Amino acid sequence: SGEEQSPCLLQFHKDGFLVLEQFFSAEECDSMRRQIQGIVAEMEVPPHCRTAFSTREQEQLQAQGSSDYFLTSGDKIRFFFEKGVLDEKGNFLIPKERSVSKIGHALHAYDPVFKQITHSPKVQELGRKLGLERPVVVQSMYIFKSLLAVTPHQDATFLHTEPLGRILGFWIALEDATQENGCLWFIPGSHTNGITRRMVRAASGASTCVEFVGSEPAYDDKQFVPLPIRKGGLILIHGEVVHKSELNSSESSRHAFTFHVMEAKGTTWSKENWLQPTPELPFPSLYT
Repeated sequence: SGEEQSPCLLQFHKDGFLVLEQFFSAEECDSMRRQIQGIVAEMEVPPHCRTAFSTREQEQLQAQGSSDYFLTSGDKIRFFFEKGVLDEKGNFLIPKERSVSKIGHALHAYDPVFKQITHSPKVQELGRKLGLERPVVVQSMYIFKSLLAVTPHQDATFLHTEPLGRILGFWIALEDATQENGCLWFIPGSHTNGITRRMVRAASGASTCVEFVGSEPAYDDKQFVPLPIRKGGLILIHGEVVHKSELNSSESSRHAFTFHVMEAKGTTWSKENWLQPTPELPFPSLYT
């Protein structure tokens, strides 16, 4: 469209990310955290986390169980655990709420609080400012970020579209994200070179559920810029921008809610993506 683009949108196209402080209120952040506390309190440990291993073969089936749990999580609310937090019977070795690394991938569809946030007027207005004509929500995750670092990656590796450039991440800080507790780091301008790696569904009968095609290049650590952001802030993430997060070395958690939107107009969603729309949950429109 011939409209003038605002300075912040020009910045987004230049960098591949945009920081919008205080996009959501403290109350909205707290309502998401409270909602997750309730969901975790009622959480059942999935069966594949409970069996004692005895043979290599069972171990394979075990991994297959968890991979299937992942592959079919696109239209459900499911739990993914930090390593080493459960014993073989599925009992927690640390407090339950510190054991979960993330919850995904359909909070936006099935939980009233997260649905309201995802489709909030502010988000829809931002979509329109970005010129999105037919945006649909493809997935959402609540991320606890207790410990682990997240290696450098591009979201389009996992959510591939033809053409590229149609995936957009909305990353909401539910607590202050600092360099100490694992804020996001980006390589500005790295969204213009396409992608080098794709995660695809493995052929049926393979020992893993997904495999990687291509390889992640070695990135220069010096190119990454940290993006600390205060509670309620939103980071817009271009699908091809390279980003990571470091170890959370602090005593404080770093909760975030994130969802991905695809411009569906003139776009093909890859049949090889791990995540597929289902009859129960076709990708819902962002605009209501």
